[in-house]
Amino acid sequence: MSYRCTRDQNKPGEPEIQREPGVADWVRGELGFEADPTQTRVLGTRSKRVLLNCTRQWGKSTVTAATAVYEAVKNAGSLTIAVSPSARQSGEFVRKAAEFARRLQMRVKGDGNNEISLAFPNGSRIVGLPGTEATVRGFSAVALLLVDEASRVSDDLYMAVRPMLAVSGGTLWLMSTPHGKRGFFYEAWANGGPTWERVSVKAEDCGRFSADHLEEERRTMGERTYRQEYCCEFADTTSAVFSRDLIEAAFSSDFGPLEL
Repeated sequence: MSYRCTRDQNKPGEPEIQREPGVADWVRGELGFEADPTQTRVLGTRSKRVLLNCTRQWGKSTVTAATAVYEAVKNAGSLTIAVSPSARQSGEFVRKAAEFARRLQMRVKGDGNNEISLAFPNGSRIVGLPGTEATVRGFSAVALLLVDEASRVSDDLYMAVRPMLAVSGGTLWLMSTPHGKRGFFYEAWANGGPTWERVSVKAEDCGRFSADHLEEERRTMGERTYRQEYCCEFADTTSAVFSRDLIEAAFSSDFGPLEL
């Protein structure tokens, strides 16, 4: 039996998104990255707040690394911060950015202050930070803040990095697959309102996956895990007695004053 993911409905009231059509062309021509239609949409966004809720292996890190390099090249002296749950993941992101920079024949190197970093000839920097609150403070005037595997990053860390955008008015992207109905990534997706541009890509909508592989994954993982990893669904935690939706439905602010 084949299994298809349920499809999201468009959220009413969300604003029309402005696009920068030349970005995907620049990425294709200069970096050699041929973006698919949804990746092209993401590359061209002008939104200041972006949520990428995408299947595993869709190319979130590649798209965001290309975006970081575009920002560094086009905005001299800019600072991009990439936060991940671990130093290894941050290092992997910066390595992808470094490879793109090499395709531009740019001589990039570490910035001399941060172990996981790239410094560009025009003064721009890309800095990768591991997922601990103690290591992320001290940065300001950030043009682009990227939080990779956001559903696995702690709320405390997220609250520690958000002030980096306070003065610069910079852009914030959160990228992840879901990890239950909890944490800032879920809250932004479910309750963040029209401030956020939301992009969801399920495995069956990505031509790089074969139907046979997805069916094998579904059988191996089980339906619940498959829905999370490949269908971008926020499932309740397995230890919960009641679902989050049921708990929230039990509360109401529609009551009058107490009578003594």
